[in-house]
Amino acid sequence: MNWSQPAQSRRYDAQAIARYFRRRPWQVIWRAIVIVWFLGGFFLALNLDRWFGRAEANRPKRARQLGLVLTRLGPTFIKVGQALSTRPDLIRQDYMDELTRLQDSLPSFPNAIAEQTIKAELGRLPDEIYAFISPEPVAAASLGQVYRASLHTGEEVAVKVQRPHLLPVITCDLYLMRWGASWLAPYLPLNLGHDLTLIVDEFGTKLFEEIDYLNEGRNAERFAANFQNDPNVKVPQIYWRYSSHRVLTLEWIDGLKLTDAERIRQAQLDQNKLIEVAVTAGLRQLLEFGFFHADPHPGNLFALHDGRMAYIDFGMMDQLDQVTKETLVNSVVHLINQDYQSLARDFVNLGFLTPDVDITPIVPALELVLGEAVGASVGDFNFKTITDRFSELMYDYPFRVPAKFALIIRSLITQEGVALSLNPDFKIVEIAYPYVARRLLTGETASLRRRLLEVLFKDDKFQWQRLENLIAIARNDGSFDLIPTASLGLQYLLSEEGQYLRRQLLIALTEDNRLHTEEVRRLWELIKDDLTPTQLLGVAWGAISDFSREQAAAFMPAAVTGLTATLPE
Repeated sequence: MNWSQPAQSRRYDAQAIARYFRRRPWQVIWRAIVIVWFLGGFFLALNLDRWFGRAEANRPKRARQLGLVLTRLGPTFIKVGQALSTRPDLIRQDYMDELTRLQDSLPSFPNAIAEQTIKAELGRLPDEIYAFISPEPVAAASLGQVYRASLHTGEEVAVKVQRPHLLPVITCDLYLMRWGASWLAPYLPLNLGHDLTLIVDEFGTKLFEEIDYLNEGRNAERFAANFQNDPNVKVPQIYWRYSSHRVLTLEWIDGLKLTDAERIRQAQLDQNKLIEVAVTAGLRQLLEFGFFHADPHPGNLFALHDGRMAYIDFGMMDQLDQVTKETLVNSVVHLINQDYQSLARDFVNLGFLTPDVDITPIVPALELVLGEAVGASVGDFNFKTITDRFSELMYDYPFRVPAKFALIIRSLITQEGVALSLNPDFKIVEIAYPYVARRLLTGETASLRRRLLEVLFKDDKFQWQRLENLIAIARNDGSFDLIPTASLGLQYLLSEEGQYLRRQLLIALTEDNRLHTEEVRRLWELIKDDLTPTQLLGVAWGAISDFSREQAAAFMPAAVTGLTATLPE
């Protein structure tokens, strides 16, 4: 990589950045003076508070001061503040609350510079490309600003123009941060469990991706492809002919911010429906696609006048691999089952704990923090509350938050906050639980079917109440249809893969030397309105017709043998 011109690089490379700035010490020294001036004043105020016994009283004031200091230091530090707001392993709760409110906004830069950027990137002046472009930006953020425009072909578009000299400033800041992390880490009283410079590298990688607008365009198209069959989610079209690394032209979204409850009411939009769309879309990103929007703050989510929800700004995205998705589902199952021993192992597999950590003392701590949340009243479950309480464990146990999960936590908390702004009585589990239950019951993949078996069995005993609860919860989801679910379940039951479940069901029906007709009756009462005898016969016939004669012949003797073995003598 040629670092004679750092602004030409589009990928974060810590070693290349270090080589470049070691040859330019005066650039680094000047920026370091500016940073030390602002941060030094903040830390001096903290120490004065402590010396004069005012630390506790002035803590809210200092938290606000930190937000202001980060804003004054520019784009890199605004992003640092946003990232820290999701890192309970790095910062205390009172400061997290303030940084969560940190506004990602700066004064706009001159229009003449934006015009020069468009000409340099696209080869033509704005007036030659667009039939109309707003004389002033309609929005300004830390990395760029947005103009409203229209193409000569009539389409209304948004034009994102990046701030000038952004990449050189960011690379210098990242170099200083990494250098500071390398010598500061041993003196910090934090249970990081890993090298602090890795956190800087994680942040740098994501920031470099976010300032490449072509990368954002590709992310948007991939996101749109995932939701192409979802009529409730809108993704703006990218106009590649008028886009580059530093200019992005995309479809204009004419909508209402999801946090603008009054305008949404005036537009006669169903607020609860919008919440359901937002939460379900977020869960699908994590548990189905593994490709998720990591920055769904209120400025990036809009309610359209036809009731759809629109996502914009795809600069900050992340990808979960299949193993991580399955482990996430595992952790949900173990949380539902209140199996905290297995949940602690999930934390190891997900990277929250290192493999050499003794989880024995951690298990009761998890039970204390999470037990009440998923115990008697699941409706009181709140991601923000859980995160706040979980952050207390970070200082007592060697937890860390992997980069991907910092983004996931940020995504979930932000979406929950948006939902609460529309409906203060909103409980995320009222949508999340039915979604998870529906996915488990439909069992599209072998891994999900294994998770369902974990829910339904405890110590090799079938849990009738858990099955009832799953069905009851899933039926709260208006999109849940019991008939195809029953068909899939019966097909699985008759398959070779379902041999274990067949045997366990027969045991459960005849457990303790009696037929468990009461449990079957309760299940029937639960589903009878959705599944009539005629429909049940159709489901059974459809499942059986998918089987070959040889499969049916092999199944029947096995079923009879299993039933005979379980009946009392």
